[in-house]
Amino acid sequence: MQQSAVPELAHTHTRPIHWLATATAVAGVVALSSLVHPGSATAAQPAKGTQAAPAPSTAAAPPGTTGVTFPLDCGPEKAIVVKKATGDLDGDGRPETAAVVHCDSAMGTPPDGVYVLTRAADGHTPRVVATLVDPKDRLTVTDFALHNGTVSATLLGYSSDAVPRCCPDTKTPAAWHWNGKAFLRTTPAGAHSV
Repeated sequence: MQQSAVPELAHTHTRPIHWLATATAVAGVVALSSLVHPGSATAAQPAKGTQAAPAPSTAAAPPGTTGVTFPLDCGPEKAIVVKKATGDLDGDGRPETAAVVHCDSAMGTPPDGVYVLTRAADGHTPRVVATLVDPKDRLTVTDFALHNGTVSATLLGYSSDAVPRCCPDTKTPAAWHWNGKAFLRTTPAGAHSV
């Protein structure tokens, strides 16, 4: 074997610093690749002269109740959402949220309000667009649901001021449906108030 006339090069011997540099480079490539995402794949290419429809955005998510100021006077207490349901109430393809809200009271049964929320023009901020049950009516909402664009509930109330506030003595089923201009309240067929 013939000896090389050039002295051995320093980089041909691996040292711990070389392994550290290699590991750092590989980690950098892995981290960078997690930030770069390819475009979404489609099963078929669009026809010539047409554009593919954009992917659905997060604007289709129902509005949340966090941070919403409900039209409810709770004094020093805060308003709490006790029930909520989401669905497309007005047929525009975007979901709304219906929420049962009352004041957070340490004693008694505070009256409920039922509100409909939608997203504001900015597409992010939820806002109250309708009041289905006003807390001033002193009702308690049970059996709350949203199905096929209709909000339904059972309303417990009082037949007179003489009835103790612990013991509602009326029970009325109710449903609300959007008619294109406002929410209309109906009482389901065969329903009776107790």
